[in-house]
Amino acid sequence: MSTSESEKAAPWWKFGHVWMVIAGPAVVVVASFVTLYFAVSGSDPVIDQDYYRKGLEINKTLATNPSSLAPAVQGRNHAATGAPVPSPRP
Repeated sequence: MSTSESEKAAPWWKFGHVWMVIAGPAVVVVASFVTLYFAVSGSDPVIDQDYYRKGLEINKTLATNPSSLAPAVQGRNHAATGAPVPSPRP
């Protein structure tokens, strides 16, 4: 049985579905290299050596001025109860 030129199958790279199958993993590989670049090139922030003391000072400041926590407390209470938040009085 002989086949003519028009009946021969086309090469695999001429089918669009093949490129759709190859494109998915190729995009993931490129994205992983971009992520690796960001991870290696960026430096981590340095934490102060006395971070604990600074945290204690912030807690003391908040304890002496409870009105600075008022919006947070109102929002927390509103989220927990569903009651409307009272408007702040000047």
